[in-house]
Amino acid sequence: MTTTLAAQWHQLTASLLPDEKQRAATFEQLVAAYSASGRHYHTLRHVQLLLDAVQAAALHDSTVVQLAVWFHDAVYDPLRDDNETRSAELASEFLIKTTLSESRQQRVAFLIERTKDHTQTLPDEDTDLQLFLDADLGILGAPEIDYWQYARQVRQEYRLVPESLYQKGRSKVLEKLLTTPVLYRTAAYRTRLDAAARHNLQAELQAWQQGGL
Repeated sequence: MTTTLAAQWHQLTASLLPDEKQRAATFEQLVAAYSASGRHYHTLRHVQLLLDAVQAAALHDSTVVQLAVWFHDAVYDPLRDDNETRSAELASEFLIKTTLSESRQQRVAFLIERTKDHTQTLPDEDTDLQLFLDADLGILGAPEIDYWQYARQVRQEYRLVPESLYQKGRSKVLEKLLTTPVLYRTAAYRTRLDAAARHNLQAELQAWQQGGL
């Protein structure tokens, strides 16, 4: 997987930053982040799945969205609430070295920061943001066996949080997702995954209400 991702990274960034050593150094930084021992779901596999999703979509600015994918979970500390901001800052530290315009750099940071809360109201015309966030939530509508693996992997990432506190926090997240009128913003994701996602979310919420996974 790393070899494939390396090829995708350099294909994406070569025209933005001719210095291969600098590109390679950032790639290794990202690999180390997504491969850290505490990662179980927010890993390189998650990055690859999102890249596959956005590369297959019709986007206004595919480069910006792909860059957001690469950096959106680069900083992931379950005990902090500023991971999205810090991930956006990490992206900006790299992008300032590139030829990407300032407005597009800011756009990458904006996309990353919007992953903090997938239930926020989105501009109807911002279809790139809608697709990006839908892809990030794609796991919610996965087959049950894959969803339960995801749910357990997230719990592993929060292993330092006591069970009772995690149960309360996770239930709140699940309830918020279940009560949002529109879970997926694009018609394609909504048609394909909404029903399955709500079923999975409700099943996990019920499991926590009954004592845990």
